[in-house]
Amino acid sequence: MTGQSGKGRRRVEKGRHYGKVNPLRMWPAHRSPLRVVLNWSLISLSKITPSLSLKNWMLRRIGIGIGNNVSIGLGVMFDIFFPERIRIGDNSVIGYGATILGHEFLVEEWRTGDVKIGKDCMIGAMSLIMPGVEVKDGASVSAYSLVNRDVPEGEIHGGVPARKLR
Repeated sequence: MTGQSGKGRRRVEKGRHYGKVNPLRMWPAHRSPLRVVLNWSLISLSKITPSLSLKNWMLRRIGIGIGNNVSIGLGVMFDIFFPERIRIGDNSVIGYGATILGHEFLVEEWRTGDVKIGKDCMIGAMSLIMPGVEVKDGASVSAYSLVNRDVPEGEIHGGVPARKLR
């Protein structure tokens, strides 16, 4: 496992590099195209489904760990390549249009990392949660935030990049 060092940094694993071809061009080597189409289809349906129960059921089918009483707003985008790397704890709320990624394709490498959102967490509208990040129990992330580090238990973080607000 590789990644950034230091407290609260992302825990990510580097994938195979293909020389002069950027890793996004090689995505079928990492995931079955049929699986990605299934993931994309259910995630797209969940984005427009107003029923929280149906939304959670669809997302669980593709491997996202969703606890009890989780509320996911409209337009939330989950990782289509590695949804099984995402876990959301009981009674958490994911705001409108947030994005949660379990991977990132860069020019010279690609990375994956588990995303853990604890119990009783609030992820604000239009926020971006990067791979390898943990938002611990009771923590909140304000709207339009880029979360590229862990958010400690009970704290409120926001901004680009997200930092402790109070």
